[in-house]
Amino acid sequence: MHNMPGIPVGQFAIRSGPLLAASDGIFIDVTGKGGHAARPHECIDTVLVASSIVTALQSIVARNVDPLKSGVVSICVFQSGEALNVIPQTAHLEGTARTLAPEVRDLLERRVVEVAEATARLHGATAKARYERRYPVTVNHARQTEFAAAVAAQVAGADKVDTNTPPLMGGEDFSFMLEARPGAFIFVGNGNTAGVHHPKYDFNDEALPAGVSYWARLVETAMPA
Repeated sequence: MHNMPGIPVGQFAIRSGPLLAASDGIFIDVTGKGGHAARPHECIDTVLVASSIVTALQSIVARNVDPLKSGVVSICVFQSGEALNVIPQTAHLEGTARTLAPEVRDLLERRVVEVAEATARLHGATAKARYERRYPVTVNHARQTEFAAAVAAQVAGADKVDTNTPPLMGGEDFSFMLEARPGAFIFVGNGNTAGVHHPKYDFNDEALPAGVSYWARLVETAMPA
């Protein structure tokens, strides 16, 4: 179970099949030629090169991925330089890639490395890109999803359980459990709050009764005394 902002408190959401995306890591080290900021023509500016890489990576989903399929490439770490008058010798980027289909995951893995390293060469710099597969797609099993939804309906009422919620591009380590054993991952409403990972996110304590009741009813239904 995971709390979910945007779903009303006391309500649940679930779906059979892919629910959350595969979550992978992107790591890129750029090397150029550092020097004085007043003499940029004597340098290979890694801030410029890394910025170009960030922009170029957005073309992968926009122009390589089938528009009817899903993919996300987000660069969330950009580290370079320590002084306002020095063009840095190196830059470091980190980010994440999210996919729901194996063929799209393969595509992103290949193109992230190709685009990053080729963009650096275009500017006379070098880049070493690494794509790290981390969490697989979170895939709910049909029978267990039906059971989980039925239990949630006992707690909240059938009209308060969305059994066909759209897949999300967030990732979840519970995906490994679902690869090993059949099961289902369900959302419980957190209300109209800031989203997860937002600086103002706050777990809504009012969601606790619905969540606790779900777990208790799940045990009572699956393992009656």
